[in-house]
Amino acid sequence: MSAQVSTPPTEPGSAGEQPALAKKMRWYDGFAMSLAMPAALIASLGASIGGLGAWGAIALWAASMVLATGANWIYSELAAMFPESSGGIAHYATEGWKQRAPFVGPLASIGYWFAWTTSLSVYAGIIGSLVQAQWFPDEDWSWELGPATVTFPIAVGIGIVLLLFAAAMFGLHVAMWVVYVTGGMLLIPLAVFIFVPFFTGDWSAGNLHWNLHGASGIREALVWLYVMAWTSFGVEVCATFAPEYKDTVRDTSRALRAGVLFSLGVFILLPLALSGYLGEERIAGDPTTFYVGAFQDLIGGAADLMVVFLIASLLLIMITGLADGSRVLYNMGKEGTTIKQVGVLNRRGVPARALTVALVINILALVFLKTPLAIVVTGNLGYILTHILAISGYAMLRKDRPDLARPIKLPGFFVPLAWLLAAFLTAVLVVGATGFKITGYGGYKELGIALGVLATSVGLWLYRTKVQDRR
Repeated sequence: MSAQVSTPPTEPGSAGEQPALAKKMRWYDGFAMSLAMPAALIASLGASIGGLGAWGAIALWAASMVLATGANWIYSELAAMFPESSGGIAHYATEGWKQRAPFVGPLASIGYWFAWTTSLSVYAGIIGSLVQAQWFPDEDWSWELGPATVTFPIAVGIGIVLLLFAAAMFGLHVAMWVVYVTGGMLLIPLAVFIFVPFFTGDWSAGNLHWNLHGASGIREALVWLYVMAWTSFGVEVCATFAPEYKDTVRDTSRALRAGVLFSLGVFILLPLALSGYLGEERIAGDPTTFYVGAFQDLIGGAADLMVVFLIASLLLIMITGLADGSRVLYNMGKEGTTIKQVGVLNRRGVPARALTVALVINILALVFLKTPLAIVVTGNLGYILTHILAISGYAMLRKDRPDLARPIKLPGFFVPLAWLLAAFLTAVLVVGATGFKITGYGGYKELGIALGVLATSVGLWLYRTKVQDRR
């Protein structure tokens, strides 16, 4: 495919030639994108340690990543089966279920898209809080506009979202240098936090506790696995860029596996090192910005530098989320699971209309949902549902379409493993979506928004099929 296109963008299905996504990425580009997930740990690590105890948080983050590892091995086979799809795991769910329940396509796609797209508002809000805490502590004003609220951190977040939207309009391959710079900056604080505490002489296993006990502990664990899902399972982002890898099959599978194994190590070592060094009370007392003080203690001063590193790592997540979400929405319009207007690329081969939708959604999420974890738990309903449908879809594709080309074919035991994983994630979804009182983040408003988004997806799909396509 060529990135240089002289023809104007056309509607899917028209006589003109549609611009194409450029095939300029290699597996290590996808791996660089997956570094967004260790960076995403920043948003919820402190809250999880405060609620679960350090040992509980370590156990659940590790368990969540082990589940994600199994899922990503499954996705490597599916990515090789559908190398031209930019819909990622949502497309796998659509293919697996379309003979039984065609409405699964729009449900999975919009659920997946909403979680990745709103990640911009999650981390934009955190960047705003970091900027305020480090450089503008006196900017504590607030504008109440009915159900909407604008504070200094939210205003900073909106500005960041606008800047990233403008950059994304030039194309992903142009922004890869930013991904590498921010990914490299992320590795510096990760190295400091993971290794240095063990050599200070102040790390102690006595600082780590287990707060999960009895039947209530099991329920609490399931609720926290629900909160952790996007952060852990998000390494599947590598599959979304399958059409843009130079060697689609090899690069996609390598990126998926490298991303998940690196994240597994980080998700175990980071909470272990920081909790043993700082203690749970200090982390729980300031769950979002405790990293700044930890960095000062470990290397002496350099608080400004640490905040810059954190902001860079969060920008990496936002770039990844914007690129991933916009491609999924574009693929939905192209494949017929939502209105055709978003399935269009501009002259640069960029899904500009999908990016514009993402811009509006994130500004609304910032001013209405306000707190980062409230946005996370809202998006996780559709995101976990998408994984359930994609994993079970893999098992059904093995049965329904056994002769389909599978350049990567996993051993047969992955089929029952897929059903077990889908069943467990279903339990996490049901308990987690209704257990917001346990974590203190989210409530009936967030649950209602998530359900409304899923219902809207089915309505738009019906409009596309019955009105636009007259099927």
